[in-house]
Amino acid sequence: MSGFPESGLGSSVCAIVLAAGEGTRLRPLTTLRPKALCPVGNIALLDRAMALLSDAGLGGPGEVAVNAHWLADQVAEHVDGQAHLSVERELLGSAGSVGALREWVDGRAVLVLNADAYLSGDVSVASLLAGWDGRTVRMLGQRHVGGAGEFGDHDFAGISLLPGEIAAGLAAEHSDLVRSAWRPAERVGKLEVVTLRGLYLDCGTPTSYLHANLLDVEDRLIAAEAKVTGTVTRSVIGAGAIVEGDVTECVIWPGAHVGRNERLSGVIRAGEFTVPAG
Repeated sequence: MSGFPESGLGSSVCAIVLAAGEGTRLRPLTTLRPKALCPVGNIALLDRAMALLSDAGLGGPGEVAVNAHWLADQVAEHVDGQAHLSVERELLGSAGSVGALREWVDGRAVLVLNADAYLSGDVSVASLLAGWDGRTVRMLGQRHVGGAGEFGDHDFAGISLLPGEIAAGLAAEHSDLVRSAWRPAERVGKLEVVTLRGLYLDCGTPTSYLHANLLDVEDRLIAAEAKVTGTVTRSVIGAGAIVEGDVTECVIWPGAHVGRNERLSGVIRAGEFTVPAG
C-alpha cells in the first residue's frame, strides 16, 4: 500500500458493493441465493445498498461496481447492467476486491459497501463525503455499548471511504481492508469514524437476518403476489408465497409454502428449508 495522499479531494468518487461472499453462516439459505440477494422487508440486500448510493447521486456502471463469486450467475442476472460487474474466480476479500477493480476505479476515491449490511435510521452515504478533504480513510461507525469498540468507541457499520491513492495501492490478491487500509490509517492518525445515527446489523446469521426483517415491519408485510389464508403476525411474506397456516415473527421467502396445519414462530421458511433464528 502506498502512503497517504497530501493533496486534497479529487474530482470523482466511485462505489464498490461487496457481494461475493459465500455466506456460510447463513446456510442453508445461501444454498438457494447469495447473501446479497437475500430479501429484507421483501427487498434484496443488494438493492438496499444500491438505493443508498443512488440517494448520494451514484449509479450506473460508470460509478458503481458489484463484485460476485458465490452463485455469481444470480448476482449477474440481478445487476443486469445497473452496475459494473466484477466476477472473482476465487474470493479476494474486501481489499483484494478493490484491487481487482483498479482499472475501473481509475484513480478515484472509493466508497466500499458491504452488501449484507442492514442500515436503518438517519443513514446517508453523503454524510461520509461531507467535509472530506480526500486525505483520510473514513468509515461509518456504530457506537459500541460497553467497553472498547473495534475502532475507539465505535464498531464498523458497513461502509468505508478510501482516498484514491490508497485504493490504487491495493493488490488484486486475497486481503482485507482491516489490515490493508483501516489499521494502517489508524496508526498514523488518518482514520476518521463518522457516527451512524441509526442501527447497523450484519445480516450474516439467521438470528441477525430475521431481526433485520422484523425491524423493517411494524405489523406485517405481505407482497401483493402472495396468497395468505392463514394468520400472519409481525412477519414478512414474499411474492408468490402461499401461507395457509399461522406464522408469527417469521420471514417467508418468495415462492415458499406454509401448510394449513403448520404453526411457525421465529423462523425463516425458504423453499423446503425451515431455519430457526436461535
